[in-house]
Amino acid sequence: MPPESQPTPLSPPEPTRPLSSFAIDVPETLLARARAGEGSAFEQIYRWFERPVFTLAMRIAGDREEATEVLQETMLKVLTRIGDFRGHRDGSGTPFWGWLRQIAVNEALMRLRSQRRHEHSVEAQDEHLADDRSPPPPAAADAAALGRALAQLPPATRSVLWLYHAEGYTHEEIAALMERTPSFSKSQLARGGRRLRQLLEPDMQRNALEQAHA
Repeated sequence: MPPESQPTPLSPPEPTRPLSSFAIDVPETLLARARAGEGSAFEQIYRWFERPVFTLAMRIAGDREEATEVLQETMLKVLTRIGDFRGHRDGSGTPFWGWLRQIAVNEALMRLRSQRRHEHSVEAQDEHLADDRSPPPPAAADAAALGRALAQLPPATRSVLWLYHAEGYTHEEIAALMERTPSFSKSQLARGGRRLRQLLEPDMQRNALEQAHA
């Protein structure tokens, strides 16, 4: 009798990638109006993406003034380059929000590089450091607490955490964006994630006490 076939071992499931706050479905009719130079169409696009761009810039730059400048420069570039966006029509399959987000990320990281802040990032002494894929702790649901904790991290570390956990970029994509290696991204994520949880611990304990006495 033929030997019984062995079941194929199952691969571990891929970690669920977060849904970006940029993931807004922009109608093609609105894009066409914006390409034609209709001011009200671009104003609507601006309103839809103002908060996602500003939040991304704040998490990377850590400064409201810098974030405001990133927002302004990003939307100016979107306005002047929107005629270049072809998306699904050129076969790339890139949604408009992904195209706009890439402009915002590039602008924020360009400013970060120009200020030479990367030298103050958490040092990646162990190139084989385990990849910490775990999400931030529950206290991260408190946007104010998360903002305070992220502001205490080095800019490059903060950028990796936000791009990976909030925007769903892979380590390879982050490495390309930041002109570093995937090992750098992985080590920043692991070390930065641990530090972020330490910073959020007091908020978690305070929330637990408040719930216990509620």
